[in-house]
Amino acid sequence: MLSELDNDYLSRIGPGTPMGDLMRQYWMPVARSDELPSPDCPPLRVRILAEDLIGFRTTSGAIGLMQNSCPHRGASMFFGRNEEEGLRCVYHGWKFDTTGACVDMPSEPAESNFRNKVKARAYPTIEKGGLIWAYMGPRETPPPMPLLEALDLCEGPQQISGLLRTCNWMQGWEGEMDTVHAAFLHGGADNPEDHEKGSFNYYQYRIRAGKFTVVDTDFGTSSGVYRPAEDDTYYWRVTHILFPFYNMIPIGPLGSGVRIGMYVPMDDENHMHWEIFIRNPGDTFPPRQPGQATVPGSHPIANGTGWLERFRVEETLANDYLIDREAQRTWKSYTGIKSVRLQDCAVTETMGVIYDRSHEHLGTTDQLIIRTRRKMIAAAKALREEGVVPPGIDNPEVYKQRSGEIVLPRSVDWWQAYQGIRERFLASPELVSTQTTT
Repeated sequence: MLSELDNDYLSRIGPGTPMGDLMRQYWMPVARSDELPSPDCPPLRVRILAEDLIGFRTTSGAIGLMQNSCPHRGASMFFGRNEEEGLRCVYHGWKFDTTGACVDMPSEPAESNFRNKVKARAYPTIEKGGLIWAYMGPRETPPPMPLLEALDLCEGPQQISGLLRTCNWMQGWEGEMDTVHAAFLHGGADNPEDHEKGSFNYYQYRIRAGKFTVVDTDFGTSSGVYRPAEDDTYYWRVTHILFPFYNMIPIGPLGSGVRIGMYVPMDDENHMHWEIFIRNPGDTFPPRQPGQATVPGSHPIANGTGWLERFRVEETLANDYLIDREAQRTWKSYTGIKSVRLQDCAVTETMGVIYDRSHEHLGTTDQLIIRTRRKMIAAAKALREEGVVPPGIDNPEVYKQRSGEIVLPRSVDWWQAYQGIRERFLASPELVSTQTTT
């Protein structure tokens, strides 16, 4: 468990908080590229790290991300005119470019130089992998972008899942650290005989309890969770947790698929869950449908213009995630909740918007959560007290990782085996299936 003080330290990300300062050292995904679809299109409300910002795409296609309140007298720039390489406040016509510079001030006399003294808060942006990214940190020259394979392989916004989750970002992220829950929350109604003998699912559902081993890494933490496979082998599930909010979870053969999840804090009580999954053409699980804006199995709601009106679904706590109690009773579903991601929402959002971790009782399968929490808190303290640069910021190559499942001889060290697989996919990055390694 955590003390109330450490729980606040870990969870709160507003301006001036230790964890908020840590987050600002990294590039942050703030929107899908198609949310600003064309030059001079309507602006976009963006809430991130407890800041209300306005995104806009200029005539030349550049992306601006500036403060919501006009520096003049605080009117919202959301209602601004997006024209001729800048966003113009409709109150008095003050116009700002993507750097936040005031480039026109028609309400002042022509001879006035006042506009040269006014600057809005604005953040550098990059478009990559179908997403718009912002750097909100203190460096005059931003750090390099993390070298995430999914961003290079993503063919556009249609491959990106977005989901608004109404709880603290850490609750969503911790769910990905707990791979053993997949055998219960998501697959509790599955039986081993429902799957091919010797397959990954067969081993997972034959023995649902897993044993964890965790390692610290240059990018965060990793875990290998193992269960008996055959008399001389173990079935392993390998998960990577990458600073400050990324995850790579095991679905499919280790090293064969490229997947990245992102739990991006909007404020202390809401976060945006982005996911890009580049599937191996040989994999048997169904591909994401083109144009799917949210998550499989959900009922998406059209985006609105409010701060919390993007990437929503019908299924929420207010309607109990449309749980089907009959399906649950008859074992057609373990939870009665249709979608895997909605099942995740049900368990993380019902903890409360910020869970009080001083009440929890952690077991052996919570090792990755414990290690990651400690590392995040330590990194935030080291940054605040000693100016130590957090993991991964200046080493973008450490983000080239892949997760997955594998069967190994019991004498083989899983982490050494993974390093060998990583060397192969770094040398030859095409997606290749590796069901087992002996």
